[in-house]
Amino acid sequence: EEQLVESGGGLVQAGGSLRLSCAAFGFTFGDLAIGWFRQAPGKEREWVSCISADDGGTYYTDSVKGRFTISSDSAKNTVYLRMNNLKPEDTAVYYCAGRDYFCSGNEGEKFYDYWGQGTQVTVSS
Repeated sequence: EEQLVESGGGLVQAGGSLRLSCAAFGFTFGDLAIGWFRQAPGKEREWVSCISADDGGTYYTDSVKGRFTISSDSAKNTVYLRMNNLKPEDTAVYYCAGRDYFCSGNEGEKFYDYWGQGTQVTVSS
């Protein structure tokens, strides 16, 4: 059974850092593109970043460029989202999502076939 499991969320002060993990089970990891989305209270879920399986390309929404880094560890079947210089507006539930092979930016939620359960990130001011 294919499954994505997020971890690493928590409470951090503004300016701090967190690293989220998305562990993939039951997939051929090398064929899996992973996206990160987030949903703040009262807001729609928004795309944050993705890493493509075909060429390792990485993509970010403008609000996180220069602060967040997505990476992949094939030995651990895990994709990470390193978040630096966190801001209160980064507070949200963060979800990882998977699909076959490629992503190239903000293709939207329907582009993805598999979803994790989410992990809460809270940034205090």
